[in-house]
Amino acid sequence: MTNQEKIYHLYARAGFGLAPEELNQLNWNVEKAVQELFDVAQVYTALKKPDFELPGREAVKVMTKEERKQLKKKAKGLTKEVNLEWVECMINAPVLREKMSLFWHSHFACTSKEFDRAIHQVNTIRKLALGNFKDLVLAIARDPSMIFYLNNQQNRKSSPNENFARELMELFTIGRGNYTERDIKEAARAFTGWFVNKDTRVFEFKPRQHDFGNKTFMGKTGRFNGEDIIDILFEKRETAHFISRKVYRYFVNDRVNETHVRELGDKFYSSKYDISAMLKHLFTAPWFYDDKNQGTKIKSPIELFVGLSKVLKLDVQNKSAVFFVQRALGQVLFNPPNVAGWPGGQAWIDNSTLLLRCNLVSLIFDRTQIDFKTKEAFEAQQRNPRVKKLKLTADLTPITKAFVASQDLKKDLSTYLLRCKANLNNSFIDQFLAKATSKEEKIKAWLLGLMTMPEYQMC
Repeated sequence: MTNQEKIYHLYARAGFGLAPEELNQLNWNVEKAVQELFDVAQVYTALKKPDFELPGREAVKVMTKEERKQLKKKAKGLTKEVNLEWVECMINAPVLREKMSLFWHSHFACTSKEFDRAIHQVNTIRKLALGNFKDLVLAIARDPSMIFYLNNQQNRKSSPNENFARELMELFTIGRGNYTERDIKEAARAFTGWFVNKDTRVFEFKPRQHDFGNKTFMGKTGRFNGEDIIDILFEKRETAHFISRKVYRYFVNDRVNETHVRELGDKFYSSKYDISAMLKHLFTAPWFYDDKNQGTKIKSPIELFVGLSKVLKLDVQNKSAVFFVQRALGQVLFNPPNVAGWPGGQAWIDNSTLLLRCNLVSLIFDRTQIDFKTKEAFEAQQRNPRVKKLKLTADLTPITKAFVASQDLKKDLSTYLLRCKANLNNSFIDQFLAKATSKEEKIKAWLLGLMTMPEYQMC
């Protein structure tokens, strides 16, 4: 693999691909590119909370049924604003922090229907995404969205609720097979009284609802609280290996190499759960760049849309277009299918979603004043009238400028856009090239052809 191909692979996995104006980074070596990813990721800017204050409990009590309905509708609309702002941040902000935040968003999956909970959770995740994993777990345990989603608001000393304690171990830290039902019951007691104040809408510990008695958890006995439970879980090397396996699947390959997972997990454990240290080890490991790990992962809907936006400089003239793409392709931010998050991999693709993925690019091109009218875009509009309302256009000036000096558009653009090999001989792209009368139009023809290929769905 050439150095250029390694850089493309790194940015496809650690981010959402390179934008045209970032192609100067192809001259870097891997070590410099990795360091740059982490250097720029040090910048953290919180997403802005929508300028709206939800009324308190007493104010809601005196509202009419219609007023409550309108309030709920308003709050739901503002959650969409948070969704859109995060997508825009993924397109424009330092990519590594946002890519890792997207990973944690699925790892700590929970539904956030109210905008203030959504903005609080995503900013918590984004702030701590590359820091210490224990800090992140503790922050999520105190997160209002998670407390409500996993019913810890009902976790009282008189009747412990086990939902959060169970998922903390099964999905968030140590994984199945490394704890007992007794451990779940005792951990639930330790998290009693971890509530959300219904007036301030932030975390609050209520001593009167907490069980201060002795608990026996993973062989240890004491008057444990939630922090103690998390400390004990992080003493176990199995926690580091469980998280490293998920990281491996996300960044490297759905087919896990257990030797590499153990190597990654040992680094994670010895660094005291430093997320950045683990990722630096991953991105500089020779096996990360093995041919067998190239172009093996299917892009998630968010990865696909953000990647398209970076390459084509999409102009979203109607916000509903972003939500339509998320819903139609199966990944709506703040609304995972269940507490296990999005399964990823082959689950992203079926006959209808693959068709829509490819047709989406055709539709964008047909609305960007290009004389390549595609049959696929027309058929997509006939099958789904809502597609007609997608107001997405592209600015192809940056990508055209980046490749106008290329002596081999087929080679250079396919290397840029495709992470797995594709047969481009006698392909349907020829029909677009036949209509191109200038170098610029040839670039656009190759873009359209390559980005509507199934291989473009891989990274």
